[in-house]
Amino acid sequence: MSDSRAEYAISTATYEWTSRLFTLLRKVLAVNLKLHHRDAQIADGDIFLFNHFARFETFIPQYLIYMETGHYCRSIAASEFFVEGDPFSNYLQRVGAVPDNLPGLLSFLAEEILRGRKIVVFPEGGMVKDRRVLDPRGSYSVYSRSAEIRRKQHTGAAVLALALEAYKRAVLQNYEAGHSRRIDSWAESLELEGGEALLEAARRPTHIVPANITFYPIRVSDNLLRQGGELLSRGLSRRLSEELLIEGNILLRDTDMDIRLCKPVRVTDCWRWWDRRLLERVTSGLESLDEAFALRPDSGPWDRRLLARRLRRNAMRLRDDYMHRMYMGVTVNLSHLASSLVLGLVDRNRDAIAEGLFRRMLYVAVKRLQSEPAVHLHRSLRNPETYGELIEGRCAGFDQFLETASKTGLIEHDDGAYRFLPKLRAEHAFDEVRLENLVEVYANEAAPVRGVAYSVKEALEGAESVAAEALARLRFDDELIAYDWDRLQFSKPRHQEINDSETASESGEPFLLIPSKPRPLGVLLVHGFLASPAELREFAEDLFALGFPVLGIRLKGHGTSPWDLRERSWRDWLDSVRRGFAIMADIAPQVAAVGFSTGGALSLILASERPARLAGVVAAAPPVKFRDRGMRFVPLVHSANRLVRWMSSFEGVKPFQVNESEHPHINYRHMPLRGLYELTVLVDALRASLAQVTCPVKLIQGNEDPVVVPDGIHEVVAGLAHVPVELELIESTRHGIINENIGRTRETIVASLDAWGHRAGEPQSLS
Repeated sequence: MSDSRAEYAISTATYEWTSRLFTLLRKVLAVNLKLHHRDAQIADGDIFLFNHFARFETFIPQYLIYMETGHYCRSIAASEFFVEGDPFSNYLQRVGAVPDNLPGLLSFLAEEILRGRKIVVFPEGGMVKDRRVLDPRGSYSVYSRSAEIRRKQHTGAAVLALALEAYKRAVLQNYEAGHSRRIDSWAESLELEGGEALLEAARRPTHIVPANITFYPIRVSDNLLRQGGELLSRGLSRRLSEELLIEGNILLRDTDMDIRLCKPVRVTDCWRWWDRRLLERVTSGLESLDEAFALRPDSGPWDRRLLARRLRRNAMRLRDDYMHRMYMGVTVNLSHLASSLVLGLVDRNRDAIAEGLFRRMLYVAVKRLQSEPAVHLHRSLRNPETYGELIEGRCAGFDQFLETASKTGLIEHDDGAYRFLPKLRAEHAFDEVRLENLVEVYANEAAPVRGVAYSVKEALEGAESVAAEALARLRFDDELIAYDWDRLQFSKPRHQEINDSETASESGEPFLLIPSKPRPLGVLLVHGFLASPAELREFAEDLFALGFPVLGIRLKGHGTSPWDLRERSWRDWLDSVRRGFAIMADIAPQVAAVGFSTGGALSLILASERPARLAGVVAAAPPVKFRDRGMRFVPLVHSANRLVRWMSSFEGVKPFQVNESEHPHINYRHMPLRGLYELTVLVDALRASLAQVTCPVKLIQGNEDPVVVPDGIHEVVAGLAHVPVELELIESTRHGIINENIGRTRETIVASLDAWGHRAGEPQSLS
C-alpha cells in the first residue's frame, strides 16, 4: 500500500466500538431496521450499492455487513469531509471511508476486494430527495444539485468490477502459464499471505449486490432533532432544516427502515464471446492491477484501445442492470399505492373523488398487487389486519397518509370526499419537495415498479365496477392470508415447545363454499373456543350439497397456535364474525349465522348489532355457565399472570393449562389462561346484549352437556323475551353436538334455515 493510502488504514478497534454503539442505538431509537437477504448473499458479495435518501444511511450498510459477516468495509465519501486534523475526518478514515478524489481510487478499492473487504457505493452520487429516478422517457436518471440538471447514475462500481475481473483473468492466465513468481510478487504487493491467497481471490467471481433502502412512513412534523439544531446554530439553512426535519422523524418516531439486498449481478455474465477473446489477448500482457485501470480508448495498442471501449460500453450496461434491480427492490407500502392513485386521478383531471370509492380503489390496488410475485410488499400489505378494513373506513396507515397530505395542503377531506388541491400539481425545489409534496415523493419511489403501475391502473379503471361477490372473494382471500400470517408469527423458536405438543391435525384455515346455483340464504358458520373452522367443515359440506353458500370463518387466535390465542381478546373474535358476515352478505341476499358454543354466543352478540340481511341465528350450546368450577378463579389467575409479565420476563404464573378435548384432532391441547379469561368476559357481554336481538333465534342444547351447564340455556331464552325463539333440548352427554350430529342436530338446524330461506325468497324447501 502506498504511503498516500496508508493513512486510510481501517482501525479494528474503532469498527468494533462503532458497532457496539450502533447496536445500542438500534434499541434506543424508534427506527425499525429490517434487513432482507438470502443466505450467503452478503458473504459472496463484493460491491454493495445503495440508494440514498437520508444522511445517516451512509453508516448503516457497513454496520450491517460487519455484524452479519465480520468483514470490514470501504466506502466512498465526498472529499469535502476529509480535512486534516479534523476529528470527524479522522473517524471516517478509521472506519474505512476514503475520499472520492483519492489518486488511484478504483485500483485501491480493487486491492481491498482482493484482500476480502467489501465496498459500499452510493451510485446516485448524493441524496435523491424527490425519489425521482425515471425521466419522462422512462429511463433512469437523477437530479444533480451541483449541475442543476438530470444525469445518469454513476458507472464507478461497474468500472471497478470490470477492471477487477480483467486483473483476475491476468492472474489466472499467469498461473496457467506457470508464472508462479509473478503471482507471488503480486500477492506480496497486495499484502496477501502468498500466491495461493491471490489465486483463491482470482477464482472467485466478482458480484455486485444492489440494495434498496425504503422508509415508511415518511413524516414532516417538527421534532427534537431539528429544534436542537436550530437552537445550537441560531438559524438553519432551508436545506439543513429540511434534512433534520425528515431524518429526525425517521430516527425519533416509529419508522420502518427496510434494507433489501436484490439479486446480485455476476460481472462475468456481461462479457460477450468476443469480449472474452479480446480480454484474454490483452490481460496476458498486464503487469499489474494498476494497468487494468489505465486502459484508455484513445491511447496504446489497438487491442487495449478496443478493450477500453468495450469496458466502457459494458460498464453502462452493467450500470443499467444493477440500477434496475436496485429500484425494483423498493419495499412497496400503502402510501406508495395511495400516492400513485392520487396522481393518477389528477392526471385524469379529477379534482375530487368520493371517500368510499377512493378507499375501494386503494383496497383493489392492494389485492391486485399481492398477485405480483416480483414486487416486495411491506409487511403492512401482507397482513390484512393493517389494510383489510379500508373499505369500512378503518385503516391506520391510510389515516396517517391522509393526515400528512392534509397538513401539507395537498388533499382536503370534506363532506365524504377527498379534494385534490392545486399544490399537488405545483413544482417544488429539490430541497423542498419532501416537505411540500410527499405524495409526489412516494409516487416517484414506486414508479419504477411495473407491478405498482399495473395495479394502480386496474384500480383506477375497474374498482368502481367490481361486483359485490368479487369483492367478497377478495375479502375472503384476506382471511386465508391472515391465517398464514398468524401461523408464521407464532411459529418462532420460543413458541416451539407448546406448538410441538399440540394434537390438532386438521387444517385451521377458513373455507368458502359456493354452489353453482346457490340458494338466496347464505350460512355463516362460527366454531367454538379452542377449535377452528374444521370443527364445522363436515356440516358445511352437507349445507353446500343442499345449495347453501357457506362460509366457515376462523376466530382470531384459533387454528394456528395457543400462543396466538393468548394474544387475542373476545372482541378480536367478534371482529372475525363481523368480517365473515360482511363477506357472506355480499354473496347472498340473506344470511343466517350458525354458531357452536362460543361461536353461538358471538353470533347472538352479532345479532344484537342488528346488521342488515341477517335472517336469523342458530346457537348450539352457547356458554352461560360452566361445569368447571375452576372457571370462577380464572380472572384472579389472569390478573396474577399480567402482574408477573409486567414485573419480570417470566411468561406468568400459569400461562397455559392442558385441555382434555372431545376432538383433539381439531382443538388446542393447551388453553391460554388469557383465553379463558376472555371467555368469561364474553359471557358477560352476551348477557348484556340479548335484549337488543331482533331476528329469529334457534337454540339447541344437550341435556347432559359436560362443558356448559345445560340450565344456562334458559337464561338465554329469558334474555330473548321479545323475539321469536325456538329451543331444542336433545339427549346428549357430549358437548360437540353439531360436529358429531348428536340427536340429528344438523337436520334440526337445516329445518330452521329452510324456514328462514323460504322467507328470503326460495321457491321451495330442500330439506
